[in-house]
Parts: sequence; C-alpha cells; structure tokens
Amino acid sequence: MRILVIGGGGREHAIVWALKKSEKVKEIYCAPGNAGIAQLAECVPIPVSRFTDLIQFSIDHAIDLVVVGPDDPLAAGIVDAFEAKGIPIFGPRKNAAEIEGSKIFMKELLKKYNIPTAKYETFTDYETASDYLSKQAVPIVIKADGLAAGKGVTVAFTMEEAQQALTDMMVNKVFGESGTQVVIEEFLEGQEMSILAFVDGEIVRPMVPAQDHKPVFDGDKGPNTGGMGTYTPLPHIADSIIENAIENIIKPTAKAMVSEGRPFRGVLFAGLMITKDGPKTIEFNARMGDPETQVVLPRLKTDLVDIILASLNGRLDELDIEWSDDAAVCVILASEGYPASYPKGRVIDGLDEAAGMDGVLLFHAGTSMENDRIVTSGGRVLGVVGVGKDTVEARERAYNAAKGIHFDGVHYRSDIAVKALQDNSSII
Repeated sequence: MRILVIGGGGREHAIVWALKKSEKVKEIYCAPGNAGIAQLAECVPIPVSRFTDLIQFSIDHAIDLVVVGPDDPLAAGIVDAFEAKGIPIFGPRKNAAEIEGSKIFMKELLKKYNIPTAKYETFTDYETASDYLSKQAVPIVIKADGLAAGKGVTVAFTMEEAQQALTDMMVNKVFGESGTQVVIEEFLEGQEMSILAFVDGEIVRPMVPAQDHKPVFDGDKGPNTGGMGTYTPLPHIADSIIENAIENIIKPTAKAMVSEGRPFRGVLFAGLMITKDGPKTIEFNARMGDPETQVVLPRLKTDLVDIILASLNGRLDELDIEWSDDAAVCVILASEGYPASYPKGRVIDGLDEAAGMDGVLLFHAGTSMENDRIVTSGGRVLGVVGVGKDTVEARERAYNAAKGIHFDGVHYRSDIAVKALQDNSSII
C-alpha cells in the first residue's frame, strides 16, 4: 500500500512510525511532515488546508489510503472532499468532526443524551457573558467555542483571571473567530484521563487509557498548553472507572452521533475528569490526541493498517485488537516562551544519542531542517518517549534521554507520571 498521512506534528510522527511497521505498507508520504518524519517517510510540502493539491497528489501517486492527523482539516471537510473523489480516507466527515469543532455543539449533544459532563452556559454576547460570570464562583472554566490549537481553554482561579480570559476571547479575539461564542463551565475537580477509541458508527473499540499534563509548569501550574507530557497505563485508576467511562460516556456518544445523522468514523478522543461522582466529559476530539498518541501507539500490538481498513470496510467489530503490558511515558520538550510566543530556528543537539538509548522513541513535533541541521520550528518541539516494563522504568528512560537533548531555551516538566507513582491505592 501507498499511504499519505496528513499533518506535521508529534502525533503524525507517531502515526507514521506505527504505519511503517506494517508489512502491508510499501511507501509512506506525509504532508507537510517535519524533520523527524522525513527519516521514515517522504515529506511533501503541501499545507493541510490545500485539499485540491492533496487530492491531486494522491491521484498522481496512486495513494491507497489517506490518514488525517490534525483537527483543522477534519473540521473543514477534508474527508468529504477525498470521499467525493473516491480516495479511501480515515477520519470523520465534517458533520461528525463538529464534535470537536464546536464546544457548544458537543455540550448540547451531551445534554440532550444525558451523558455526564460539567454544568455550563453558552454566550455570544460579551456583556451578557461578563455579567453571568461575575455571579459565579471560582475556580471556573472559560472555553472558546471553536478550534484553538488546544489552547482555547482557561481554568481561572480568580475572578480577575476569568474576566480577562473572557475579554481576550470575545473582545481581543486572541483565538480569532473561535472566540465569537464561549462556554462558561463549572470547574470539575479530580484527575484527568484520556481515552482514545477506534469508532465506526456505534462500534467502539477503546484504546488503552492515558493521562495528559496540560499546564506548562510542574505541579499543574501556569497556562494551559497543547499537552506537556503523557503516560500509560494508569495504575492508580481502577479498571471499573475506566469501564464506567467507556460504557456511560464514549459508547453513548458514538450512538448519539448516529442518532443525530452524524455517524462518526475514525478516532474519537474523550478528555475526561474523574470526579467524586464518577467520570465526566471535559471534551471530545475528532482525531488522535497529541501527545497521547505518542504513548498509546507504542503499546499497540495489532497492525494499525489492519484496524484502519477494518473500520473503513465495516469490519471493526470483527477485529481482535491487542495491547502490550508495557508502560510508556512521554516528556514534551518545549521552546522558550511556549505556550506564548517563542523563537524558531534554534539548533537541536543530542538527538542521535538519545534515539540510540534502550527503550527510547523520539517523536518530532516542531522541527525542520536548516543548513543540514535539525532546528526548532514550533512551540512543542519533541516528544521524548520511554518504554519499559513499568512506569518507573519508562519514566527513567524518558528523562534520561531528555536530559541529553539540548537547544537554547529548552524547558520541560519534571513531574510527568508522578501521580501514578505517588498514589499507591486506586481511585475508587
């Protein structure tokens, strides 16, 4: 098979890496890719938004399968465009991708079908939203309705911070049109959990759960990011809670989308909070998570190509999907200033040495080639993944590798997966 992967971040690097292991794959292209992906696939300099060019490339190169990584092209209808030309593509259609593209749509869907989530109100007028907000208790959550590269959510611990976030979204338009509408939501207390699932209509095949670390600094301090690190499995979270989330949130949501005439096919990502009242939905994404994918796919034993083809051919329920018992920990190395503005073009040293370490995988997120050197080109630069027999070993391998990689201004959290080591008893 000849496969085209759409995207150029750490998630796409992990997808390319997983696809490359399949004996069914003859050649992989990635548009636009990055410096790390270029070591595994032929990178094509076509932006993810240029559907016509991507379709023509697929026709010219006899592409057998297209796999979409990021959210923006899904929300814009890339799957519909490729399907109209008869090109097999893995991902949800535009009307199903709205479960991520509009937080208001998602919240109203969950409310209609009684799927657990936080209490909320939605607003299109700034003055009305501000007046409502002033009467609420903190902490409180402010969300831009549309896509914002994983940064359109503020967890405000003071009213000043909450009002500023609202002003930034609705008045200052820091997220563009994504902030035209906002969701003001109750703050849910507990531990976060991410569950990705292969979905084809009402057929749901969950992946192993992971836990992300959104705030930029240790101890979950500072502004939210696209994710500073992940790990799997979650030994401190009871299997009954994971099963609760699958049976009472993910499966009912897939069924609800079918009922709404928006059947979902692809990867559905559930961002969950484990509260004292059980799991509740924080968000849904219409694609693989980043950086969750970087720890989940290394545990996948079944051929990813087989899973995708089974989904596209309506046979997902017939496939036995196997996972390893290994643990995986991903530490994100970020650029100076991230998640605010950051410099680019800083030379990265130590990559070859880290990649050669036992049980270490490097997934490039924001890198490019410049004068035959790999340099930074994004806020999240690298995902350093350690794989081991347990969380302790995986974590040690990830951090040992991270310490050997350097670029000016590099920073990363030092407490990824600590929660799993601190909590000796499962959450009940």
